[in-house]
Amino acid sequence: MRVYLDVEIRRVDCRRCQKVKQEKLAWLADSPFYSKRFAFYIGRRCRESSIRDVAQEFHLDWKTVKALEKQYMEEQLRRAGSPGPKVIGIDEISIRKGHTYRIVVSDLERKRPIWFGGEDRSEKSLDLFYETLGEKKSQGIELAVMDMWKAFHNSTSKHAPKAAILFDKFHVIRHLNEALDKVRKSEYARLSGKDRRFIKGQKYTLLSRRENLDTEGRVALRTLLKANQRLNTAYLLKESFCQLWGYKNETWARKFFENWRASLKWQRLKPYEEFAGMIESHWEGIAAFIRLEEKVSLGFVEGLNNKIRVIQRRAYGLRDEEYLRLKVLTCMLPAL
Repeated sequence: MRVYLDVEIRRVDCRRCQKVKQEKLAWLADSPFYSKRFAFYIGRRCRESSIRDVAQEFHLDWKTVKALEKQYMEEQLRRAGSPGPKVIGIDEISIRKGHTYRIVVSDLERKRPIWFGGEDRSEKSLDLFYETLGEKKSQGIELAVMDMWKAFHNSTSKHAPKAAILFDKFHVIRHLNEALDKVRKSEYARLSGKDRRFIKGQKYTLLSRRENLDTEGRVALRTLLKANQRLNTAYLLKESFCQLWGYKNETWARKFFENWRASLKWQRLKPYEEFAGMIESHWEGIAAFIRLEEKVSLGFVEGLNNKIRVIQRRAYGLRDEEYLRLKVLTCMLPAL
């Protein structure tokens, strides 16, 4: 489906025959062999399929498909305009093995990522976002949702001092799940022989909410909790902690947390004690959620992370970071 065009309009001096003028036609893609209409069609196909699959479908070189898709995504960003967010979500993603991270900042009101970058998840890397956004727009941020990561907190406090800082409940629960998994591992190491059979291969079952399990999973969970009292206690504590997010009054929420922490006494659950200490030291960021009159879409950041993981799997070991940046920033934008 290639369109071959002669884009050179030659104006020749009959005496010297040396002057050549090239004119760019607005409806052409960056490659003179394809129209913008075709480039955008390829870009739309790449939203759902890998470059390799689209290249095979249209009998094109994969480099050509990638170039056309990048032009499509750049046009999406141009039409989306410059961001001026009031409520932002900050998170890091791993782009390859070895603790290599990049930061993703999202506009939670418009539900779209607006920045991807940095060299790691340090304060210096997040500073780059605020520098790109500009001082005036940074001062206009009213709420920042993030993980309990000190570097994010410091950078946001420095560049967006008017923003209330809220710790994302999904990240908090993730820390609690990690504590539960540490208990599971310690129990598996403590037991031996046949006693291990109830724990082996049950990580997903234990870390899932009971209502999210199928019938087989619920039976396995019930068997596991019946067989191991310490895991049963840890699981019930994890489930009960989720009640914290239902409180609308900070005083009652604080009282609930203090009672929950007190129930850890004599349980010999050191990972849970460490988790409770972390919540204590970050309480202000958690209480900000309870004080919100209108709950923001906290699930968006978690959903975006899942979408980015799909993009990375489809890319088969992507190494072009600029291409990944474009994919992330446009994944929630409407198709052209």
